Amino acid sequence: MTTQELIKKYNVPAPRYTSYPTVPMWEEEKIGTDAWMRIVKKTFVESNREKGISLYIHLPFCESLCTYCGCNTRITKNHKVETGYIEALHAEWQMYVDSWEDKPVIRELHLGGGTPTFFSPENLQLLLQGILEKAKVHSDHEFSFEGHPNNTTEAHLQTLYDLGFSRVSFGIQDLDLKVQQAINRIQPYENVKTATEAARRVGYTSVNFDLIYGLPFQTPESVSNTIDQVGQLMPERIAFYSYAHVPWIKPAQRGYSEADLPSDENKRKLYELGKEKFVRMGYKDIGMDHFALPHDVLYQAAENDTLHRNFMGYTTCNTDLLLGLGTSSISDAKYGYMQNLKVVEKYKQAVLEGQPAILKGHIMTAEDLLLKKHILELLCTGQCFLGEEIIRIIGGEAIVQLHTMRKEGLLTLNKSLLKVTDMGKAFIRNIAMVFDMRLKRAKAASEPVFSKAI
Repeated sequence: MTTQELIKKYNVPAPRYTSYPTVPMWEEEKIGTDAWMRIVKKTFVESNREKGISLYIHLPFCESLCTYCGCNTRITKNHKVETGYIEALHAEWQMYVDSWEDKPVIRELHLGGGTPTFFSPENLQLLLQGILEKAKVHSDHEFSFEGHPNNTTEAHLQTLYDLGFSRVSFGIQDLDLKVQQAINRIQPYENVKTATEAARRVGYTSVNFDLIYGLPFQTPESVSNTIDQVGQLMPERIAFYSYAHVPWIKPAQRGYSEADLPSDENKRKLYELGKEKFVRMGYKDIGMDHFALPHDVLYQAAENDTLHRNFMGYTTCNTDLLLGLGTSSISDAKYGYMQNLKVVEKYKQAVLEGQPAILKGHIMTAEDLLLKKHILELLCTGQCFLGEEIIRIIGGEAIVQLHTMRKEGLLTLNKSLLKVTDMGKAFIRNIAMVFDMRLKRAKAASEPVFSKAI
């Protein structure tokens, strides 16, 4: 098949697999407070001393709405909301700390949003001191945050650096003015340059740029120009994401029409253009949608087969317990998942009363754990072993699918070893779907739940 034919065939709704099962496939029954806390405690006891734990803290506030965005946000210019939200985060953290006999060892911490730099440097310090004073910090920790180039100041960077942060991710998306106007995310290149240079001056060892392909009004020329400007700053990492057009979930995306978006074929060409330019600039292709310079630890983890993937994306920290604090945050406690309430006021009410702010959850079965292991191996190492047990679970139809993909050049099958080819990397979400028994049984692949794979 030609590349165009493969794109047409495989450009179907597909999960990004930051978890398995994916959130829409979780079992309907909600995890109760007692069950969730038991799962967290079991995972903590098993893993805290050896691996440490990961924390994701969701800071949902933004001063304006970026219309492309799929995140859970609260739009406001009222910065008085910061202190009350910090109080709730501290209460939620205290609830978990009180349930453990040992002091938590924080291996990984990430501030996401929203716009974390909506918060003042002083309030970020207040927030983090309240977290860190109740924990130990792992000797090989990795602390990172998402920064908006328009409002990330040197004070933000210095405050967080002094608290142990060494990585920052700037949401760039695109540097073309017409595209920026369409997605309501106007940030001049000079702002990006200023923030990046400030981060390096303070001492950050890894700067990431988030870029998106498939946005309204993007052309090969505009994407090429954006990447050329990125090349002047050479961030250590680049996340080159496929735009997820889900207006049935995020109505703000109706601010432009599908006619304004690149066609499926042209969208794929934008990715190939970007990938080619990144490689010429010295970046290495990492996992799915990521690129890193050879001196960056993400590249080294990929080379050493120690790369990990969780709700924060690709990471070098393979912990079994990821706690999500804050509204809409998702926790992964190995044997179960839980998502917090999405409405700020309901979240705050629950945690200030000393209860987990449970929106929904999922208890892992033995089958879930095995399928998760294989899907993560595929996404992190590009290969997995097909033993008798996994073949029995996915069944003969899946094996036929894999052999079809082999004939199409997307993967190789050598006895029990499945390896994704260079061409197959672009279709890795489709390959992972072969192992997604929850999705198959729900017969949801044709439903508008996920964005398209390509």
